[in-house]
Amino acid sequence: MGSSGSLWYEKTIKLKKIIIFLLLIINWPIAILANSHVRQITLSELEAVQVAGNLIAIGKYDSALKILTQLPQTGQTSIEIERWYLIAQIEQRKGNIDKAIKIYRKILDQKPDLEKIRYELALCYMYKKQWYRADYHLRLALAGKDIPNEIKKRMLYYRYVARQNKNWNIWFNFGAAPDNNINQATGGEERIITPWGTFYRQLPDPVTAVGYNLTLGGNYEFKLNNNWYLKNEANIYTNIYDKHDYDDLFLSASTGPRYVWKNGDVWLASIYSYRWYGWKDYNKQYGGKLNLNYDFTRKMSANFLLKITDNIYDEYGNWMDGQTYLTNIRTIYYLDTTKYIVLSGGIERTTANNDIYATWRYSTAVGFGSQLLWGFSVYLEPSFNWLNYDGNRWTVKNNTYTELAEQDFTQHYSISLSNNKIDIYGFSPTITFGYTKRDSNISNRKYEKQIVEFTMHQRF
Repeated sequence: MGSSGSLWYEKTIKLKKIIIFLLLIINWPIAILANSHVRQITLSELEAVQVAGNLIAIGKYDSALKILTQLPQTGQTSIEIERWYLIAQIEQRKGNIDKAIKIYRKILDQKPDLEKIRYELALCYMYKKQWYRADYHLRLALAGKDIPNEIKKRMLYYRYVARQNKNWNIWFNFGAAPDNNINQATGGEERIITPWGTFYRQLPDPVTAVGYNLTLGGNYEFKLNNNWYLKNEANIYTNIYDKHDYDDLFLSASTGPRYVWKNGDVWLASIYSYRWYGWKDYNKQYGGKLNLNYDFTRKMSANFLLKITDNIYDEYGNWMDGQTYLTNIRTIYYLDTTKYIVLSGGIERTTANNDIYATWRYSTAVGFGSQLLWGFSVYLEPSFNWLNYDGNRWTVKNNTYTELAEQDFTQHYSISLSNNKIDIYGFSPTITFGYTKRDSNISNRKYEKQIVEFTMHQRF
């Protein structure tokens, strides 16, 4: 049927020797129309596709292409997909990689569950040295069913090759997001009962604004040998609102050695970041992190992160300066070539000069993603966050002042929809709907918000 990657799909085709002999010797085209005055060899669409596959196997690309391009559109999806697959194989073998990629993508738009197409697409991306895209499709292809061990080993080896060659990457996402509560306010009226009477205070109302976000980042690795690299990474994130008091700008950089082996890689790096909020200096962090990726099976991978930083605040340092200790694990399991589940959880400890700003944070999330027809992809994720403060502080509770430590529970639900058929300079549009609700033992710390975010993400 084609290249080495799809050998396990080939079928043994028994054709009459006289047909093959005539095709190879005199290279006659196959005509499907029955009323032609030219002498013909009439074959069914399936037989014609089978003959073309045999011609490709022995290097008769032009002859096979004549057959495949003369075939009319059939009502049988499987035959039509096979026809386009063979055309892509011809382009791939002739070195026309961009044409082959375009055809493979067209097939996946109709049948996203075809692992052999994802595998061939990954090989094309490897040829073009687009290692991140190749790795993405290899991971999906590996989740296919009934793949012989020899082919599994080859795919896993190619994943190792991709991991070794991921020496640079650039990401650039941008979009707009209407937000109905950028200040995370509760709104309403707060009542306080005292011996001198009842006092009322108007709480800040939620502020609605439109944010324009931009993420620009990249990394580059200096190869020391086949296993050791020096990885450097930098990232810029900004969210600009029409109400500039809430503008957010974050810069980060990290560098350190990275070690790669067959089933994973580990990166030990020093990190530095700076944040501006409302265009005022807010805080900076510096420290180190350990990032480990490991493939447990061909279907399950995990990422483990350990990070330690010193936190220095520009205006509130006397109360908030301290350290952060973070550990997080994220596991992804591929159900098949189109669907996957993501499980993540983490613990974060932040110390501070004043205990009312010192916290324990626990988080967990469950995500589900799927490749759909016509180039669409969907991802759903509910996430949950518990935040407990160390120190007590005076606050209003049950209409009176009391001293207590704040405890918050935040739940967030999001759904993202993207389409890979729309390609704008290598980026595809994504729209995300999100809902957030925070409950707290302090009434004026509760809030709800909805957000609709439109972004452009790198196309895979």
